Amino acid sequence: MASFNKLKNVLMLVFDWILYGAGVASHCQVTVTQPRFQQADSSMNNVSLTCTFSASGCPSSPPEILWFRFLTNSHQDLCTPGCTDHQKYKVHSSENNILLEIKDLTVDDSAVYICGIAFSDSDSSLSKQAGDGTVLTVTGSGKQHSNGKLISMIIVSSLLFLYSSAVLTSFAVYKVGSK
Repeated sequence: MASFNKLKNVLMLVFDWILYGAGVASHCQVTVTQPRFQQADSSMNNVSLTCTFSASGCPSSPPEILWFRFLTNSHQDLCTPGCTDHQKYKVHSSENNILLEIKDLTVDDSAVYICGIAFSDSDSSLSKQAGDGTVLTVTGSGKQHSNGKLISMIIVSSLLFLYSSAVLTSFAVYKVGSK
């Protein structure tokens, strides 16, 4: 029985060596973390989104850093690895910390931003990973923002008043008709 277990262990080692190769890079494993939410005001003009990663058993070459943005009905490749709009987006990195700087911030920049790390020199399936995404909510500022809120509240209040009036009127008509 002991010899069978030894043979099984040797076969598993050989099998792993054949499937994954003999190099350290084949066991590359990456983990990416991002904050779930971030809020910014458009008056700040720019914001930086953070992304951290850890890598074990990966090649010594630097990884590719990728950033994507998911909107309501579409997505954009922002930096894959070079940024598509150098005026708007810039990536800063130091060791395992990555920042996506978004300049000229507007309410339209509200979206889900996803950071990805890829060790292209590795054939491990775990060498290319993405974070869960950061939901960036950009709010407007100043007098226009306050006026917009006021107008929205007036519209909602008016609609609620009309709805309540319609319900009460229909209830009154039903009561009068049933007598």
